Amino acid sequence: MPDVVGYRAKIGVILPSTNTVVEHDLNQVRPPGVTFHSGRFFVEAPDLSSDDAFLHFLGLIRDTIPNAVRDIMTCEPDYILMGMSAETFWGGKEGNAEFEARVREISGDLGITSGADACNAALERLDASRIACITPYQPVGDEQVHGYFTECGYDVKRVKGLRCETATSIADVTPETLLEELKALDGPDIDAIVQCGTNLSMVAVADEAEKILGKPVLAINATCLWHALRTLDIADQFEGHGMMLREF
Repeated sequence: MPDVVGYRAKIGVILPSTNTVVEHDLNQVRPPGVTFHSGRFFVEAPDLSSDDAFLHFLGLIRDTIPNAVRDIMTCEPDYILMGMSAETFWGGKEGNAEFEARVREISGDLGITSGADACNAALERLDASRIACITPYQPVGDEQVHGYFTECGYDVKRVKGLRCETATSIADVTPETLLEELKALDGPDIDAIVQCGTNLSMVAVADEAEKILGKPVLAINATCLWHALRTLDIADQFEGHGMMLREF
């Protein structure tokens, strides 16, 4: 028998203990019969104020992500959505594939949406080739984002890293700041703008920016949800959450 509330799909969402935005964004959109179930992995060192701190943060969470996946499996989800994106860009396409494979080992080979793969799928669907990216990362993270999308075949014109001080303070960046940064990134040489970093509150901002700029702005949480739903053959569309969930 299907779950009485998650009768279309139960989606396990793996996210950092510091994240305050992913659950909010997903629940703003939630289709009837789809439920989201969070598995949080412990962030021992939320400092992101330098390249070294950023690398230390990633090294530690690689040890705690498997526990979150293990724990979420007890609710018997139908699918896994990664609510943390930096790790999914690391090491290019091969690095993302290896990361997804590690998660599948624990989940029993469930389907999985990662931020990197979802953004690539959306850009392919849009037939975009020239992109700009905005992230909350330090330069070491921005290099990985640039490298991943370049390897996927995109002409990455610009990457703007906001260099947020901690994993938690990413959520402090205001909509006004984000909109101004998007306008600064845009230009006639850009087909689409991609936002990385799931703790940046970007969904509503991206929807507004698409109207102003006249081009796709892929907020990563909305893009991951689009990818997960479409993979699950759930075709519901929504206004106010960006082009992908509205039109594709």
